[in-house]
Amino acid sequence: QVQLVESGGGLVQAGGSLRLSCAASGSIFRINGMGWYRQAQGKQRELVAVSSGGTSNYAESVKGRFIISRDNAKNTVSLQMNSLKPEDTGVYYCNADVHTSRGPVFYKYWGQGTQVTVSS
Repeated sequence: QVQLVESGGGLVQAGGSLRLSCAASGSIFRINGMGWYRQAQGKQRELVAVSSGGTSNYAESVKGRFIISRDNAKNTVSLQMNSLKPEDTGVYYCNADVHTSRGPVFYKYWGQGTQVTVSS
């Protein structure tokens, strides 16, 4: 069993910054991709940023404002969010593709979500 625990959400004014953190623990052999998704009310969950194989990818809407960082030794991932906009409001979910043993099979795990609210 693998658990992802997020922290760092909250309420911030437009133009402000927040930092989200996520720590994975449990039966982890190796983690491939690790990243962040978000879901605004009434909308589908969307990718925000992901770190995999030493490279990072971002949604177009957050490029230049958000920075994802990862500590492979600690199985953690963070998301520094700058110049926040009201449209960044939503529940942010940490995601990890986890190998629980040697071999090609991996499982996708999700955190419980943390609310980010940006007021105008």
